[in-house]
Order: sequence, then structure tokens, then C-alpha cells
Amino acid sequence: MKKLIRGLDKFKQNYVASHHDLLEQLSHGQKPRVLFICCSDSRVDPALITQTDIGELFVIRNAGNIIPPYGAANGGEGGTLEYALQGLDIRQIIVCGHSHCGAMKGLLKLDKLQADMPLVCDWLKHAEATRRLVRDTYPHCEGEELVETLVAENVLVQIDNLKTYPIVRSRLHQGKLKIYGWIYNIENGEVLAYDEARHAYVKPDYSLIDEKPLQEHEPPEGCPIPYVIPATSSLSAWYGEGDTFSVSG
Repeated sequence: MKKLIRGLDKFKQNYVASHHDLLEQLSHGQKPRVLFICCSDSRVDPALITQTDIGELFVIRNAGNIIPPYGAANGGEGGTLEYALQGLDIRQIIVCGHSHCGAMKGLLKLDKLQADMPLVCDWLKHAEATRRLVRDTYPHCEGEELVETLVAENVLVQIDNLKTYPIVRSRLHQGKLKIYGWIYNIENGEVLAYDEARHAYVKPDYSLIDEKPLQEHEPPEGCPIPYVIPATSSLSAWYGEGDTFSVSG
């Protein structure tokens, strides 16, 4: 605690003294551009990793960087997510896992956790899809390789969970939101980003990031599904010979 109090004095004397304008501006409101979802692990500091300043990141932190599917929990994650997108108009989300994650290790021993830390066990059940996916898809993984596989797949599972939220689904459909998956390696400070085309985590290529779709654009006019069938047309003329039809988006 003494170290923390000394830190308060150092913060006031050094940072505050040289950032009066920024702090005054932030006192009137916040406009972060990114929602950063990461683990509560003390070795993971999103502002330090990204070298961002106060007010630039809106952060959700919990054990295992987990976002329960919509309606699955009454915790603060859903409300914080909704506020970030609706209240702050954030248009970029990063889900960041990390190497040697204790939560992912906990997924491998839920029975023991149920006895020793039942609340932790209940929380990690929101990542059951991760555990099942890895168990069924990577049966030969074990040890540290198994943990790292859990970390990697869990990021993607949580992105899928994000997409169950109505506001996320709507913003993605409108082109007003982008979601990125990252893994932070504690041992070397390297960050890898998920590349959907290659289905692999790779070093981020900043030249390929296009934020133009996040700009305001006019909504499409009319319904994409025809609701009046001309008298001279048949159903097959609208939907084809099959039993399905598609819409854009």
C-alpha cells in the first residue's frame, strides 16, 4: 500500500503537472475510440501494451476475457458493452487473450474449482464452448500447447458471443463496427492478431486496416426481400428453383 500511495504523489507531480489540458478536456466527457476486452490478469495492461493515453480505451476486464452470450448472465459485461456502443458510439472492439492464462487452465479442472472456488467455476462455464471445441477438435494437445490452444480459440468464441448481442449484430450489419481478435504473449511482449482469411494469428499489418467502412453512410432504401409478387410472375421467378432465398448483408 505504501508503494501505491507513493505512486499517487508521483502521478500528481509528474503526469498531472504536464497534462493539465488533457485532464481538463476529459473532465467534460470521454470519447474513446476502442472497446478493449481483456483478462484481469495483473500481467496484462491494455494501455501499456497499446501505448495509449487516458481516455483512449474503454475497457472490460474479467477472468478469461469472457463475454457471456446475450441473456446468459446478469453481470456488467452486457451493460458495459451496450453503453460503449450506444452511449459512446465506439466502433472498434478488440478481444485480447494472453499466454499462460489462468482462466483457461481453470477450464481444464472445473471439478476442482467447483469445490475450491465455486464462483470462479460458475463464471468459467460461460467459456464451456471453448473447452468443448478444443477437447473435440484438438484431442492430441496437452500441457502448455493445450493451454495456448484454449487461449487462441477462446478469443474467437468470445467474438461469436459478442455477435449474439442485438446492438452488436445491428452495428455489424450497418458496417459501423469492426471486431478484432488479439493474443498478447507475456514472455516477449508480442501481439498477434487473428487473420480470418488464413484462420491464423499473425503479426498485425497496419497497412491492411481500413477504417472507412466505420464512417457514417446512408441506410439502404426499401426492404431487401420482395413482399409483392407480380401477377405475371411465379414464386420460382423470385426465389429460384430451390427452397431458400438470400438477402444482402
